[in-house]
Amino acid sequence: VNKQPVKMPLSKDKKKEYFSKMTTMLSTYDKVFVVGVDNVGSQQMNQTRKAMRGKAEILMGKNTLMKKVLADFLEANPGHFYAKIEHKMSGNVGFVFTNYDLPKIRDLILANRVPAPARPGAIAPMDVTVPAGPTGADPGQTNFFQVLQIPTKIVKGQIEITTAVNLIKAGDKVGPSEAALLSKLNIKPFSYGLSIDCVFDHGSIFSPAFLDIDD
Repeated sequence: VNKQPVKMPLSKDKKKEYFSKMTTMLSTYDKVFVVGVDNVGSQQMNQTRKAMRGKAEILMGKNTLMKKVLADFLEANPGHFYAKIEHKMSGNVGFVFTNYDLPKIRDLILANRVPAPARPGAIAPMDVTVPAGPTGADPGQTNFFQVLQIPTKIVKGQIEITTAVNLIKAGDKVGPSEAALLSKLNIKPFSYGLSIDCVFDHGSIFSPAFLDIDD
């Protein structure tokens, strides 16, 4: 579920302010991380902004507005390398502008992740395993575990899972029964935060994996 606030249309003054802010960023910074912001709440975004203060700036906004600002900037600066980033202004993305050390900014972008429950209908970003051990559930709920083919036994008046079970595979849709079980066991298997789509440096676009390669 995308927890982002609904974007209201910007007033004339706000648009002017946005144009000025983005134009300054385009003039000041040479490097950009294009980041995915799905499932990232505003509080989480603010914490990331704080962590980056003085090193990088996050720009969010409507893609159409970003493209307009960029077009005006390129008109004033013909042939500027930022022309190559225009095609990335689509979908639910943000831009992290910086002149700082790229691997350090990458770490700050990825650091702030929030644990999240598995909701029915969500696509699992990773495998989810239910560990063996006591569940705190009473014997009357045995059927619930049987439906999901989870081996159990009764120990000291409560249901115990006898063998760890791979409940959901990465890429699968979370079903209502799996979601209910994980909630019952108080397991929050996913975590959400900014993801890095690509890195832009003086006109070159590359995968964040390149930042792992030592010079």
